[in-house]
Amino acid sequence: MEKPPQASVTPVRLRAPRAAAIAGILFSLLLITAVVILRLSVPDDPLEPGAWLRTRAPVVALALHLVPFAGIAFLWFMGVLRDRMAEHEDRFFATVFLGSGLLFLAMLFFSAAMAAGIIITFAAAPERLLGSGTFALARAITYEIMNIYAIKMAGVFMIATSTLALRTGFFARWIALFGYALALLLLLSTRNIPGILLAFPLWVLLVSAHILVVDRRSPTQVKTPALGS
Repeated sequence: MEKPPQASVTPVRLRAPRAAAIAGILFSLLLITAVVILRLSVPDDPLEPGAWLRTRAPVVALALHLVPFAGIAFLWFMGVLRDRMAEHEDRFFATVFLGSGLLFLAMLFFSAAMAAGIIITFAAAPERLLGSGTFALARAITYEIMNIYAIKMAGVFMIATSTLALRTGFFARWIALFGYALALLLLLSTRNIPGILLAFPLWVLLVSAHILVVDRRSPTQVKTPALGS
């Protein structure tokens, strides 16, 4: 006896391009906002005595509270991108992509936690913290991790992502080449270039906006029901 025609019961997965674009845009906007607030509130000199804590500590704390949400969006961005290129994934570059992204995120969180610790300590004992060796050490560690190590991992992530994009075509070739150029800038940069960290979220924002535009323009693929017998 023939079975009646049945529609495919395979669930449609979350649209990878759109999900990646939304996550990337959220990450970019949150991190750019946090970095701009920090740049305007905290002096560039890592050895400054900490006078900004008396007037700018609440604003800096607000910026630091944005970091965990930026990190969540970045994890989603990585996961959806990796899901999108799963069929054509190169194990070597996929490993570098995943490792560099997670290392960047870990350093970002560590730096934010160190900065938050400075603010908490200042609230408990302001006179003992300002100008102390403890403050200088915590400030220097935070500055070095963000402006040297995290930036380098961001550059490696951009190289791996751009290489995978060239091989799989999940975003435009010119954006991948631009990613190589920015990654080289990040890898060769020193700690004395103001705002260099903004290059990374701005590039992610460019990638995400491009993916979102292309996804909207592409025709929706409709799966026909599978006939069983």
